[in-house]
Parts: sequence; structure tokens; C-alpha cells
Amino acid sequence: MHTAEHGPASGLRVVVLGGSGCLGRRIGAAFRADGAQTHLVSRKPAGDGPADARHVALDLLAADARELAGFFGSVAPDVVVNAAGRVWQGDEAAMTAGNADLVVRLTRALARLPRPPRLIQLGTVHEYGAGTPGSGTREEQEPAPVTPYGRTKLLGTQAVLRAVADDGVDGVVLRLAQVIGAGVPATSLFGKVAAHLGEAARARSRGEEPDALRLPPLRARRDLVDMRDTVDAVRAAAVAPKADVSGQVINVGRGEAVPMRALIDRMVGLSGLDLTVAEAAPGPSPRTDVAWQQLDVSRALRLLGWQPRRTLDDSLRDLLAAALPAPVNGRT
Repeated sequence: MHTAEHGPASGLRVVVLGGSGCLGRRIGAAFRADGAQTHLVSRKPAGDGPADARHVALDLLAADARELAGFFGSVAPDVVVNAAGRVWQGDEAAMTAGNADLVVRLTRALARLPRPPRLIQLGTVHEYGAGTPGSGTREEQEPAPVTPYGRTKLLGTQAVLRAVADDGVDGVVLRLAQVIGAGVPATSLFGKVAAHLGEAARARSRGEEPDALRLPPLRARRDLVDMRDTVDAVRAAAVAPKADVSGQVINVGRGEAVPMRALIDRMVGLSGLDLTVAEAAPGPSPRTDVAWQQLDVSRALRLLGWQPRRTLDDSLRDLLAAALPAPVNGRT
């Protein structure tokens, strides 16, 4: 295992599960840029993936532990990054299959190897449930997820920690805040807003009045982390000493709770579009509508030497540059 503290990943063999996803592709590209031999695993390669990437076609939801162990045995990876799973697609059973059952099979497969690689499991802030207004959630807090996504991702985290304790797997969980930047899923709030702004810009170019941006009530404050900062945290976790990180849950976020309405208004402002934002009137708050999410990220600095470097404007400009038909207006 390469143990140069926070050094480059040059020479490592890295497997990225979910390598065709928006985050998996960027993780793979970063490791390749570091000089790592990188395999991107998914049912089919991304259409916009790099031509020099090693793509492995494998249905992770159908592969059993023996098949996974055979694949890992042939590659002999130093690092496995699990960026696969279900975000908000499907019902809780489908999320359980992608976020929990897969991780159990994955850890069993890695435990069979003569030299288990470093496993980096990508978790989520939603595993915690509601945060305490005015403070950041530390890793020691007992998770209390209130959504199917949070519940099933927590099962995946628990599977990794059990495998470390019981089977000698070298595993670490990065518990991510909401990731923002170019390529976020179209089904997410920011993906939907970016798509609407792109359509609005095209309508204006045709001399048409664009539709108002209609959104649900935006009462929450959320912790967000830039896509590139997230990738940097994964790279740091890949080369951190085993004694420091194996068996750890490490928060990765900006460490602040940002008002969502203010962030959407800023996004519209950066787009350069004069667009009406129509927020629906608040109704009864559902139990799953968590009002405050803020992570304490001091452990990431201590164990990984990682801290967020990009501003929210950096993230929003990246997101808009990928969605708008013209360069993003740089006004502030």
C-alpha cells in the first residue's frame, strides 16, 4: 500500500465503481492525471468519458461477491473508490440494493483478497438526519436519517465499518455534504435550476420571454461542497496512512449552512439573466424536510490535510458554464 502522506497517487492501481457517473468520472480523471492506473467500472462507459480510460463493463447490482472478487483479483488494485449507488431514484428497495447490498458484497469480495486494497466509501450528510441549528455535526453524532436515501447510505457505511472491524478490510467513509458544480444530476435542485437557466438563455436569444423559475419552498440551510474539492478529498484519502484513516468516518463539506433561497438567487444573478423566481408558499413541513445541515470538517483537516478551497461562486460558475449556451457572465 502506498503510504506517502498526502502525496500523489502516481503508480497506484485504482478502481472507481460508478465510473460513468458525474462524480466517478471526475475522480477517475484526477487519479489518471496523478499517474495512477485507473479502471472505471459501470454497466456501460460514459459517452463523454476520456478515450484513454480503462472501462470495465460490469453490472454491479447483479455481480455477486465471488464475481467481484475475481475482478479485483485480476486487477490487484491499491485503492477502490465506491462512487456507485442510487441517489433519489426508485423506491427504498431499489436504494437498498444500490447503496447497502452492493456494499456488503463489495466488502466481502475485498476481504477475500490476499492484500485488501484501501476502500473509500462515499457516504452522505443525509445519514445524520437533522442537524442542530447554529452548529456543525461531528462524526461522533448518532445518525438518525429521515429519508430512504439517508437510511440506505447509512447501511452502506455500517457495512464498511463492520468489514474493517471483523474482516481486516482497510476502509474509510467520506461523508459528503451536497456536492455542487458542473455535472450535478439533472434531478437535483441545482441541476434543475441550471437546466431552466439554460432554456431561459436560449429563449432570450430567440427574442422570447422566458418562463419564470418556479421552485418549491426554499426554507432550508444546507452544507455544500465543490465537486473538485470532493475529488481532492478522495485523492487525499487514497494515500493517507492506514493507521490514520482505516475505520474512520470523515466529514467532507464547507462547514457552513447556506440558505438555499439566497444561493439560488445568486445563481440567477451570476447567469446574467433577469428572471423571475417564484417560490411556492410554504405548507406543512414534512418530516423529511431537514431544516439545517452543517458539517464539522475538522477531522478531514486533521487526518487528510484537506479543507475546502473553492468558493460557492466558483461552484456556481462551473455549473452555469456547463448549462448556459454562452460563457457565464462574470459580474458580481
